[in-house]
Amino acid sequence: MLGVPLGAGAGEGSGGTPADAVSGLVVLFCAVRAVRLRQRPLTRTALVVLGLPVVAVAVAALGADSPANAVAGMVRYYQVLVLVPAAVLLLVRDRGDFRLVGWSLVGLGLWQGSIGVYQYLTGTGASYAGEDIRAVGTFGATDVMGMSTVVAYGLVCAVALALGGGGTPRTRTVALVCALGLAVPLALSFSRGAWIATAVVCVLQIVLAGLRRAVRLLAVGVAAAVVLVGGFGVGSSMLQERLSSITQVTAAPDQSVTDRYTMWAAAIDMWEEHPATGVGLKNFPAYRDSHASIALSAGSDVAGAGAAFRRQPLLSPHNMYLLVLSEQGLLSLCAIAGAWAALLVCGVRRLGTAHRRKRGLDCALLACGLLTWQMIDFVYADIGGPSTVLTGVVFGLAAWWALAPAAVAGSAGER
Repeated sequence: MLGVPLGAGAGEGSGGTPADAVSGLVVLFCAVRAVRLRQRPLTRTALVVLGLPVVAVAVAALGADSPANAVAGMVRYYQVLVLVPAAVLLLVRDRGDFRLVGWSLVGLGLWQGSIGVYQYLTGTGASYAGEDIRAVGTFGATDVMGMSTVVAYGLVCAVALALGGGGTPRTRTVALVCALGLAVPLALSFSRGAWIATAVVCVLQIVLAGLRRAVRLLAVGVAAAVVLVGGFGVGSSMLQERLSSITQVTAAPDQSVTDRYTMWAAAIDMWEEHPATGVGLKNFPAYRDSHASIALSAGSDVAGAGAAFRRQPLLSPHNMYLLVLSEQGLLSLCAIAGAWAALLVCGVRRLGTAHRRKRGLDCALLACGLLTWQMIDFVYADIGGPSTVLTGVVFGLAAWWALAPAAVAGSAGER
Protein backbone atom coordinates (compact mmCIF):
# COMPACT_ATOMS: atom_id res chain seq x y z
CA MET A 1 0.00 0.00 0.00
CA LEU A 2 2.97 2.34 0.42
CA GLY A 3 3.50 2.13 -3.32
CA VAL A 4 0.13 3.72 -4.02
CA PRO A 5 0.15 7.50 -4.62
CA LEU A 6 -1.47 9.43 -1.77
CA GLY A 7 -3.58 12.54 -1.99
CA ALA A 8 -2.31 15.87 -0.77
CA GLY A 9 -2.02 15.94 3.00
CA ALA A 10 -2.49 12.22 3.43
CA GLY A 11 -0.89 10.90 6.54
CA GLU A 12 -0.21 14.34 8.03
CA GLY A 13 -0.94 15.00 11.66
CA SER A 14 -3.01 12.24 13.17
CA GLY A 15 -4.56 11.19 9.86
CA GLY A 16 -4.20 7.62 8.69
CA THR A 17 -3.32 6.09 5.33
CA PRO A 18 -4.34 2.89 3.52
CA ALA A 19 -1.10 1.30 4.78
CA ASP A 20 -2.13 2.11 8.36
CA ALA A 21 -5.50 0.47 7.74
CA VAL A 22 -3.84 -2.67 6.39
CA SER A 23 -1.52 -2.81 9.40
CA GLY A 24 -4.60 -2.70 11.62
CA LEU A 25 -6.12 -5.66 9.74
CA VAL A 26 -2.88 -7.62 10.12
CA VAL A 27 -2.84 -6.98 13.87
CA LEU A 28 -6.50 -8.00 14.14
CA PHE A 29 -5.82 -11.20 12.19
CA CYS A 30 -2.98 -12.10 14.56
CA ALA A 31 -5.14 -11.47 17.60
CA VAL A 32 -7.99 -13.63 16.27
CA ARG A 33 -5.59 -16.43 15.33
CA ALA A 34 -3.97 -16.38 18.78
CA VAL A 35 -7.38 -16.73 20.41
CA ARG A 36 -8.43 -19.57 18.10
CA LEU A 37 -5.20 -21.52 18.64
CA ARG A 38 -5.42 -20.98 22.41
CA GLN A 39 -1.67 -20.76 22.64
CA ARG A 40 0.64 -18.18 24.16
CA PRO A 41 2.04 -16.73 20.93
CA LEU A 42 5.03 -14.83 22.35
CA THR A 43 7.89 -16.07 24.48
CA ARG A 44 8.51 -14.57 27.91
CA THR A 45 11.49 -12.57 26.61
CA ALA A 46 9.44 -11.21 23.71
CA LEU A 47 6.67 -10.15 26.08
CA VAL A 48 9.14 -8.25 28.24
CA VAL A 49 10.91 -6.52 25.33
CA LEU A 50 7.71 -5.54 23.51
CA GLY A 51 5.95 -4.74 26.79
CA LEU A 52 8.41 -2.05 27.89
CA PRO A 53 7.07 0.58 25.43
CA VAL A 54 3.48 -0.32 26.37
CA VAL A 55 3.95 0.73 29.99
CA ALA A 56 6.11 3.76 29.14
CA VAL A 57 3.69 5.22 26.59
CA ALA A 58 0.65 4.57 28.80
CA VAL A 59 2.23 6.52 31.66
CA ALA A 60 3.26 9.34 29.29
CA ALA A 61 -0.29 9.59 27.92
CA LEU A 62 -1.47 10.71 31.36
CA GLY A 63 0.44 13.96 30.84
CA ALA A 64 -1.17 14.86 27.51
CA ASP A 65 -3.03 18.16 27.42
CA SER A 66 -6.18 16.57 25.95
CA PRO A 67 -7.75 13.10 25.60
CA ALA A 68 -7.50 13.42 21.80
CA ASN A 69 -3.73 13.92 21.92
CA ALA A 70 -3.36 11.09 24.44
CA VAL A 71 -5.28 8.63 22.28
CA ALA A 72 -3.61 9.72 19.02
CA GLY A 73 -0.16 9.49 20.55
CA MET A 74 -0.79 6.09 22.15
CA VAL A 75 -2.20 4.62 18.95
CA ARG A 76 0.79 5.76 16.88
CA TYR A 77 3.42 4.59 19.36
CA TYR A 78 1.70 1.26 19.96
CA GLN A 79 1.31 0.72 16.22
CA VAL A 80 5.00 1.31 15.42
CA LEU A 81 6.70 -0.02 18.56
CA VAL A 82 4.42 -2.85 19.71
CA LEU A 83 1.52 -4.05 17.56
CA VAL A 84 3.02 -4.20 14.07
CA PRO A 85 6.34 -5.65 15.33
CA ALA A 86 4.44 -8.30 17.28
CA ALA A 87 2.36 -9.14 14.20
CA VAL A 88 5.48 -9.58 12.06
CA LEU A 89 7.06 -11.69 14.80
CA LEU A 90 4.01 -13.98 14.82
CA LEU A 91 3.43 -14.23 11.07
CA VAL A 92 6.97 -14.96 9.88
CA ARG A 93 7.29 -18.74 10.14
CA ASP A 94 10.85 -19.43 9.01
CA ARG A 95 13.86 -17.94 7.26
CA GLY A 96 12.14 -18.39 3.89
CA ASP A 97 9.32 -16.08 4.98
CA PHE A 98 11.87 -13.67 6.40
CA ARG A 99 13.74 -13.47 3.09
CA LEU A 100 10.43 -12.93 1.28
CA VAL A 101 9.71 -9.86 3.39
CA GLY A 102 13.26 -8.66 2.72
CA TRP A 103 12.80 -8.99 -1.04
CA SER A 104 9.47 -7.18 -0.71
CA LEU A 105 11.28 -4.23 0.86
CA VAL A 106 13.77 -4.32 -2.02
CA GLY A 107 10.90 -4.28 -4.51
CA LEU A 108 9.16 -1.40 -2.79
CA GLY A 109 12.43 0.52 -2.72
CA LEU A 110 12.96 -0.05 -6.46
CA TRP A 111 9.42 1.13 -7.24
CA GLN A 112 9.67 4.30 -5.17
CA GLY A 113 13.25 4.87 -6.34
CA SER A 114 12.33 4.61 -10.02
CA ILE A 115 9.63 7.23 -9.51
CA GLY A 116 12.16 9.42 -7.70
CA VAL A 117 14.73 9.17 -10.50
CA TYR A 118 12.01 10.09 -13.02
CA GLN A 119 11.11 13.11 -10.89
CA TYR A 120 14.73 14.25 -10.85
CA LEU A 121 15.21 13.81 -14.60
CA THR A 122 11.95 15.54 -15.54
CA GLY A 123 11.96 18.28 -12.91
CA THR A 124 8.70 17.07 -11.31
CA GLY A 125 10.03 16.33 -7.84
CA ALA A 126 9.92 18.36 -4.65
CA SER A 127 11.53 21.78 -4.55
CA TYR A 128 15.23 21.88 -3.68
CA ALA A 129 17.44 24.98 -4.08
CA GLY A 130 14.79 26.59 -6.26
CA GLU A 131 14.36 23.61 -8.61
CA ASP A 132 11.79 20.78 -8.54
CA ILE A 133 14.38 18.00 -8.63
CA ARG A 134 14.26 16.34 -5.21
CA ALA A 135 13.27 12.67 -5.49
CA VAL A 136 10.35 11.95 -3.16
CA GLY A 137 8.50 9.08 -4.88
CA THR A 138 4.77 8.89 -4.22
CA PHE A 139 5.11 10.53 -0.80
CA GLY A 140 5.02 14.10 -2.10
CA ALA A 141 6.69 17.29 -0.94
CA THR A 142 5.18 17.13 2.55
CA ASP A 143 7.12 13.93 3.38
CA VAL A 144 10.51 14.36 1.74
CA MET A 145 12.00 11.70 4.04
CA GLY A 146 9.53 8.99 2.99
CA MET A 147 11.18 7.83 -0.23
CA SER A 148 14.70 8.01 1.17
CA THR A 149 13.62 5.81 4.10
CA VAL A 150 11.97 3.22 1.88
CA VAL A 151 14.90 3.16 -0.57
CA ALA A 152 17.42 2.88 2.28
CA TYR A 153 15.50 -0.08 3.73
CA GLY A 154 15.59 -1.77 0.35
CA LEU A 155 19.29 -1.09 -0.11
CA VAL A 156 20.19 -2.50 3.32
CA CYS A 157 18.10 -5.61 2.58
CA ALA A 158 19.69 -6.03 -0.86
CA VAL A 159 23.21 -5.81 0.56
CA ALA A 160 22.37 -8.39 3.23
CA LEU A 161 20.83 -10.79 0.70
CA ALA A 162 23.87 -10.37 -1.57
CA LEU A 163 26.42 -10.98 1.19
CA GLY A 164 24.78 -13.61 3.35
CA GLY A 165 24.98 -16.58 0.99
CA GLY A 166 21.38 -17.63 1.65
CA GLY A 167 20.46 -18.15 -2.00
CA THR A 168 21.90 -19.18 -5.34
CA PRO A 169 24.76 -17.23 -6.97
CA ARG A 170 22.22 -15.80 -9.42
CA THR A 171 20.02 -14.58 -6.57
CA ARG A 172 22.97 -12.94 -4.85
CA THR A 173 23.97 -11.24 -8.11
CA VAL A 174 20.44 -9.88 -8.56
CA ALA A 175 20.53 -8.56 -4.99
CA LEU A 176 23.87 -6.82 -5.62
CA VAL A 177 22.55 -5.21 -8.81
CA CYS A 178 19.46 -4.02 -6.90
CA ALA A 179 21.68 -2.50 -4.20
CA LEU A 180 23.71 -0.58 -6.79
CA GLY A 181 20.52 0.60 -8.48
CA LEU A 182 18.97 1.79 -5.21
CA ALA A 183 22.04 3.92 -4.49
CA VAL A 184 21.01 6.32 -7.27
CA PRO A 185 17.56 7.39 -5.95
CA LEU A 186 18.98 7.48 -2.42
CA ALA A 187 21.54 10.03 -3.60
CA LEU A 188 18.87 12.03 -5.43
CA SER A 189 16.73 12.22 -2.29
CA PHE A 190 19.25 14.76 -0.88
CA SER A 191 18.61 13.26 2.57
CA ARG A 192 21.80 13.58 4.59
CA GLY A 193 20.54 11.55 7.53
CA ALA A 194 19.63 8.61 5.28
CA TRP A 195 23.02 8.83 3.55
CA ILE A 196 24.91 8.66 6.83
CA ALA A 197 22.86 5.79 8.26
CA THR A 198 23.01 3.77 5.04
CA ALA A 199 26.75 4.24 4.57
CA VAL A 200 27.52 3.18 8.14
CA VAL A 201 25.26 0.12 8.02
CA CYS A 202 26.45 -1.09 4.60
CA VAL A 203 30.08 -0.86 5.67
CA LEU A 204 29.26 -2.82 8.84
CA GLN A 205 27.42 -5.47 6.83
CA ILE A 206 30.33 -5.88 4.43
CA VAL A 207 32.86 -6.16 7.26
CA LEU A 208 30.74 -8.66 9.20
CA ALA A 209 30.27 -10.81 6.10
CA GLY A 210 34.06 -11.33 5.81
CA LEU A 211 37.14 -9.13 5.69
CA ARG A 212 38.52 -10.37 2.37
CA ARG A 213 35.18 -9.91 0.68
CA ALA A 214 34.87 -6.53 2.38
CA VAL A 215 37.98 -5.20 0.66
CA ARG A 216 36.74 -6.26 -2.77
CA LEU A 217 33.21 -4.94 -2.28
CA LEU A 218 34.34 -1.63 -0.84
CA ALA A 219 36.60 -1.19 -3.87
CA VAL A 220 33.67 -1.92 -6.18
CA GLY A 221 31.49 0.54 -4.27
CA VAL A 222 34.05 3.33 -4.51
CA ALA A 223 34.50 2.66 -8.23
CA ALA A 224 30.73 2.71 -8.79
CA ALA A 225 30.44 6.02 -6.92
CA VAL A 226 33.20 7.53 -9.04
CA VAL A 227 31.50 6.39 -12.25
CA LEU A 228 28.04 7.57 -11.19
CA VAL A 229 29.06 10.97 -9.85
CA GLY A 230 32.14 11.70 -11.92
CA GLY A 231 31.34 9.94 -15.18
CA PHE A 232 27.57 10.35 -15.50
CA GLY A 233 27.20 13.39 -13.28
CA VAL A 234 24.51 11.93 -11.04
CA GLY A 235 23.51 14.74 -8.71
CA SER A 236 26.03 17.15 -10.29
CA SER A 237 27.06 20.17 -8.23
CA MET A 238 23.96 20.10 -6.00
CA LEU A 239 24.78 16.59 -4.79
CA GLN A 240 28.39 17.57 -4.11
CA GLU A 241 27.22 20.66 -2.23
CA ARG A 242 24.83 18.57 -0.14
CA LEU A 243 27.62 16.12 0.67
CA SER A 244 30.00 18.88 1.71
CA SER A 245 27.32 20.41 3.95
CA ILE A 246 27.54 17.33 6.22
CA THR A 247 30.94 18.56 7.43
CA GLN A 248 29.71 22.15 7.84
CA VAL A 249 27.13 21.59 10.55
CA THR A 250 29.09 23.70 13.04
CA ALA A 251 31.18 26.08 10.91
CA ALA A 252 28.57 27.35 8.45
CA PRO A 253 25.28 25.47 8.89
CA ASP A 254 22.38 26.08 6.53
CA GLN A 255 18.96 27.09 7.86
CA SER A 256 17.67 23.51 8.06
CA VAL A 257 20.60 22.53 10.29
CA THR A 258 20.13 25.67 12.39
CA ASP A 259 16.43 24.85 12.84
CA ARG A 260 17.29 21.30 13.86
CA TYR A 261 19.86 22.38 16.44
CA THR A 262 17.42 24.94 17.80
CA MET A 263 14.66 22.35 18.20
CA TRP A 264 17.10 19.92 19.81
CA ALA A 265 18.00 22.58 22.35
CA ALA A 266 14.31 23.30 22.95
CA ALA A 267 13.61 19.59 23.52
CA ILE A 268 16.42 19.34 26.06
CA ASP A 269 15.13 22.44 27.81
CA MET A 270 11.65 20.89 28.06
CA TRP A 271 13.12 17.75 29.54
CA GLU A 272 15.11 19.70 32.11
CA GLU A 273 11.86 21.27 33.34
CA HIS A 274 10.02 17.91 33.38
CA PRO A 275 12.78 15.27 33.70
CA ALA A 276 10.74 12.24 34.75
CA THR A 277 7.58 12.40 32.63
CA GLY A 278 8.19 15.12 30.01
CA VAL A 279 5.65 17.67 28.84
CA GLY A 280 3.11 15.08 27.65
CA LEU A 281 2.35 13.14 24.48
CA LYS A 282 2.12 15.34 21.34
CA ASN A 283 2.79 18.46 23.44
CA PHE A 284 6.11 19.42 21.81
CA PRO A 285 4.48 21.98 19.43
CA ALA A 286 2.68 23.69 22.33
CA TYR A 287 5.93 24.15 24.29
CA ARG A 288 8.25 24.78 21.34
CA ASP A 289 8.08 28.56 21.07
CA SER A 290 8.53 29.13 24.80
CA HIS A 291 11.76 27.10 24.79
CA ALA A 292 13.25 27.77 21.34
CA SER A 293 15.61 30.65 20.55
CA ILE A 294 14.95 33.30 17.91
CA ALA A 295 17.19 31.37 15.50
CA LEU A 296 14.27 29.03 14.76
CA SER A 297 12.52 29.85 11.48
CA ALA A 298 8.75 29.84 11.08
CA GLY A 299 8.82 26.58 9.13
CA SER A 300 10.23 24.77 6.13
CA ASP A 301 9.33 25.53 2.53
CA VAL A 302 7.16 22.93 0.80
CA ALA A 303 6.62 22.96 -2.96
CA GLY A 304 6.83 20.78 -6.03
CA ALA A 305 5.72 17.18 -6.72
CA GLY A 306 2.18 18.42 -7.30
CA ALA A 307 2.00 20.63 -4.20
CA ALA A 308 1.66 24.41 -4.16
CA PHE A 309 4.16 26.46 -2.21
CA ARG A 310 3.49 26.77 1.50
CA ARG A 311 5.29 26.92 4.83
CA GLN A 312 5.18 23.67 6.80
CA PRO A 313 5.40 24.19 10.57
CA LEU A 314 8.15 22.44 12.50
CA LEU A 315 6.23 20.32 15.00
CA SER A 316 8.92 17.96 16.28
CA PRO A 317 12.65 18.07 17.06
CA HIS A 318 13.42 15.66 14.19
CA ASN A 319 15.23 13.41 16.64
CA MET A 320 13.33 10.41 17.99
CA TYR A 321 15.34 10.20 21.18
CA LEU A 322 14.82 13.88 22.00
CA LEU A 323 11.15 13.69 21.02
CA VAL A 324 10.58 10.88 23.52
CA LEU A 325 12.75 12.60 26.12
CA SER A 326 10.92 15.94 25.86
CA GLU A 327 7.36 14.56 25.68
CA GLN A 328 7.66 11.43 27.83
CA GLY A 329 10.70 11.97 30.04
CA LEU A 330 13.77 9.96 30.91
CA LEU A 331 11.88 6.93 32.24
CA SER A 332 10.08 6.40 28.95
CA LEU A 333 13.23 6.95 26.89
CA CYS A 334 15.06 4.32 28.94
CA ALA A 335 12.22 1.84 28.43
CA ILE A 336 11.84 2.41 24.66
CA ALA A 337 15.54 2.72 23.81
CA GLY A 338 16.26 -0.16 26.19
CA ALA A 339 13.90 -2.39 24.20
CA TRP A 340 15.74 -1.51 20.97
CA ALA A 341 19.10 -2.14 22.61
CA ALA A 342 17.89 -5.54 23.84
CA LEU A 343 16.80 -6.46 20.31
CA LEU A 344 20.18 -5.41 18.94
CA VAL A 345 22.14 -7.37 21.55
CA CYS A 346 20.08 -10.52 21.03
CA GLY A 347 20.28 -10.10 17.25
CA VAL A 348 24.07 -9.70 17.27
CA ARG A 349 24.44 -12.80 19.45
CA ARG A 350 22.44 -14.81 16.93
CA LEU A 351 24.50 -13.25 14.12
CA GLY A 352 27.56 -14.87 15.70
CA THR A 353 25.70 -18.19 15.83
CA ALA A 354 24.78 -17.86 12.14
CA HIS A 355 28.44 -17.24 11.30
CA ARG A 356 29.53 -20.38 13.13
CA ARG A 357 26.80 -22.59 11.68
CA LYS A 358 27.03 -20.97 8.22
CA ARG A 359 23.23 -20.77 8.06
CA GLY A 360 20.98 -17.73 8.07
CA LEU A 361 23.77 -15.15 7.78
CA ASP A 362 21.76 -13.14 5.25
CA CYS A 363 18.82 -12.97 7.68
CA ALA A 364 21.17 -11.88 10.47
CA LEU A 365 22.75 -9.13 8.37
CA LEU A 366 19.31 -7.98 7.22
CA ALA A 367 17.73 -7.81 10.68
CA CYS A 368 20.70 -6.27 12.47
CA GLY A 369 21.32 -3.92 9.55
CA LEU A 370 17.76 -2.59 9.48
CA LEU A 371 17.66 -2.12 13.25
CA THR A 372 21.04 -0.36 13.29
CA TRP A 373 19.96 1.85 10.38
CA GLN A 374 16.80 2.86 12.22
CA MET A 375 18.63 3.62 15.46
CA ILE A 376 21.13 5.83 13.59
CA ASP A 377 18.46 7.53 11.51
CA PHE A 378 16.46 8.36 14.62
CA VAL A 379 19.22 10.85 15.48
CA TYR A 380 18.03 12.89 12.47
CA ALA A 381 14.37 11.88 12.25
CA ASP A 382 11.38 10.66 14.24
CA ILE A 383 8.14 8.80 13.60
CA GLY A 384 5.57 10.55 11.46
CA GLY A 385 4.27 10.49 7.91
CA PRO A 386 2.94 7.67 5.69
CA SER A 387 6.19 5.68 5.75
CA THR A 388 6.06 5.31 9.55
CA VAL A 389 4.11 2.04 9.35
CA LEU A 390 7.12 0.49 7.60
CA THR A 391 9.24 1.31 10.64
CA GLY A 392 7.02 -1.08 12.59
CA VAL A 393 7.75 -3.80 10.03
CA VAL A 394 11.49 -3.17 10.47
CA PHE A 395 11.21 -3.53 14.24
CA GLY A 396 9.19 -6.71 13.66
CA LEU A 397 11.91 -8.23 11.47
CA ALA A 398 14.53 -7.35 14.08
CA ALA A 399 12.34 -8.86 16.80
CA TRP A 400 11.84 -12.07 14.83
CA TRP A 401 15.55 -12.62 14.30
CA ALA A 402 16.40 -11.69 17.89
CA LEU A 403 13.59 -13.51 19.71
CA ALA A 404 11.84 -16.15 17.58
CA PRO A 405 13.00 -19.75 18.11
CA ALA A 406 12.53 -20.43 14.38
CA ALA A 407 15.23 -17.89 13.52
CA VAL A 408 18.02 -20.24 14.59
CA ALA A 409 16.18 -23.50 13.84
CA GLY A 410 16.04 -25.31 10.52
CA SER A 411 17.38 -28.33 8.75
CA ALA A 412 21.08 -28.87 8.26
CA GLY A 413 20.82 -28.25 4.50
CA GLU A 414 19.04 -24.93 4.85
CA ARG A 415 21.06 -21.79 4.33
